[in-house]
Amino acid sequence: MSEPTPDDLFANTPTSSGDYNASAIEVLEGLEPVRRRPGMYIGGTDDRAYHHLAAEVLDNAMDEAVAGHATRIEVRLDEGNRLSIADNGRGIPVDEHPKFPGKSTLEVILSTLHSGGKFSGKAYATSGGLHGVGISVVNALSVHTRVEVARDKQLYAQEFARGVTQGAIQNLGSTPNRRGTTVSFVPDPEIFGERSFNPKRLFKLARSKAYLFAGVEIRWKCAPSLTSEDVPAEAVFKFPGGLADHLAEQIGTRECVTAQPFAGTQDFPLIEGIGQGRAEWAIAWPLYSDGSTSWYCNTVPTPDGGTHEQGLRTALTRGLRAFGELVGAKKAKDITADDVMTGCEVMLSVFIRDPQFQSQTKDRLTSPEAARLVENAMRDHFDHFLTDNMERGKALLGEVMERMDERLKRKAEREIKRKTATNAKKLRLPGKLTDCSGEGGRETELFIVEGDSAGGSAKQARDRKSQAILPIRGKILNVASATADKIRANSEIADLALALGCGTRKDCNADSLRYDRIIIMTDADVDGAHIATLLMTFFFQEMPDIVKRGHLFLAQPPLYRLTAGKESRYARDDTHRAELEATVFKGKKVEVSRFKGLGEMNPGQLRETTMAPETRGLIRITLPQEFEDRAGVARLVDELMGRNPEHRFNFIQNRASDVDRDMIDA
Repeated sequence: MSEPTPDDLFANTPTSSGDYNASAIEVLEGLEPVRRRPGMYIGGTDDRAYHHLAAEVLDNAMDEAVAGHATRIEVRLDEGNRLSIADNGRGIPVDEHPKFPGKSTLEVILSTLHSGGKFSGKAYATSGGLHGVGISVVNALSVHTRVEVARDKQLYAQEFARGVTQGAIQNLGSTPNRRGTTVSFVPDPEIFGERSFNPKRLFKLARSKAYLFAGVEIRWKCAPSLTSEDVPAEAVFKFPGGLADHLAEQIGTRECVTAQPFAGTQDFPLIEGIGQGRAEWAIAWPLYSDGSTSWYCNTVPTPDGGTHEQGLRTALTRGLRAFGELVGAKKAKDITADDVMTGCEVMLSVFIRDPQFQSQTKDRLTSPEAARLVENAMRDHFDHFLTDNMERGKALLGEVMERMDERLKRKAEREIKRKTATNAKKLRLPGKLTDCSGEGGRETELFIVEGDSAGGSAKQARDRKSQAILPIRGKILNVASATADKIRANSEIADLALALGCGTRKDCNADSLRYDRIIIMTDADVDGAHIATLLMTFFFQEMPDIVKRGHLFLAQPPLYRLTAGKESRYARDDTHRAELEATVFKGKKVEVSRFKGLGEMNPGQLRETTMAPETRGLIRITLPQEFEDRAGVARLVDELMGRNPEHRFNFIQNRASDVDRDMIDA
């Protein structure tokens, strides 16, 4: 057969551009982008995203209170899934906006993205809202929204439906004894399906906000048909002690290492360009029970912690090390932040100007200055807490050093096993494993990477003392759909099991694991996600105790590098990139580089963004408490990864309506 000519190759290629012309280019106006892509603004359309709408409106009311303009907030849940949040603050401006003739400022704020009073810092020194999208997103995703504003002794109202204004603003007449803003809305079933507000969740949200700002009173009201043992029809929350009151409630009758918790508040120094904020904290160390952590920035929960958490951990760790040196406990120099934090009840709330978050849902604070501000604010207070009552300080130091000794003992046992395995069976470890020395006092980590190229970059980027690298070739065997014989015969799985040294299935012993952390580090694309899924399936099925004990992690490599002038930032995905372009690089000419894979990143970039403990982000893979028996997860893994393709087909078919059609087309 002859070689095809260029003419043959293009014989069936259309000569025209088909339907791809100017009319195919859509321009989304107003709030239409929010309805098309709700996940970009509230993280999805699940229960968490649904209740995020309530948090956005409540955060606005809290911003008025923190700014000193409101003392009272009312949260009211009525039948029909209608939520109303009112404050007695200044009230949203209602006069005509200078840039939008004929429109009230209220209408502009409710129906225009990136509009609000929190950009310049003139109206709010610190606030939870940053990008001017919160209330407009709530409006866009609600089937009906009504806003009432009592301002200058006059009452105004305006209504919206799915983000569309339903008429001009109305002056309802005189209201001499009322001030502030009331937002009432019903989330749109077209977006969220048949979901409804959870009264208990909203009740807890309202209560927690009252703890975060001692100067505010929050009133809760709920329709009688929605009440329960945990949710009353009415309640009033006001906590003069702030987080200290919250901690006392959390601790209850539990015995703690110290009789008094470590609690306090401290203003930050006035910094040009950052302004003045403050930190408030409350910490206790229960003796016989697990603790919990609660992190907040500008009254917004940041469940994944962030730089303010880093500052607290550093302050406590350095403080205890210094106290140990003061009382002659030389081994205290080996204390780590995990030794201090394990099992403690921690609450930290910071107020800073122009905070930076990892995403629009604000799960993690990334403002670099927050770490230093929090550490400096807490350090002197913690030193006094330890030294003002030496017995208290020694009790806490002793408890933390016990944890340290236990950690070092486990580490030494693993090191002995590692060295024994290496010395007695010189070539038993996989040849492609680049092991760590296990020296230097750091916890050891194994990075599982895909391909020799990524493996080469990772080897140059790693900390040789604590980080090992194991490259794998392509997509490993799907163990959920393979026979036991096929799994045993697979060389990639054999190498992985050999490197970890803890056995598989019924022989799996987590105590024999050769590393403290196993980190799956794949490319930030679809293929990388598939490889990570196959590896997680392997660990869930073959080494379940490793997952249960929290040894398994996902790395978070960036997909993009954004540069404007001398400033560079890394973005994990398209959503993060859009957020950075709308905030950090707003109005700037941005040069965007896309990493096709980890192997394309130079070792310095890979170390900074993905491998260095000081600057990276990790996602811990574990089993939720309700799935400790593994049955629920096992069913899901079998459905998605098992041998029966009909299960996957049904899963996709049943959830196809949740996927945005335009995203598929794109």
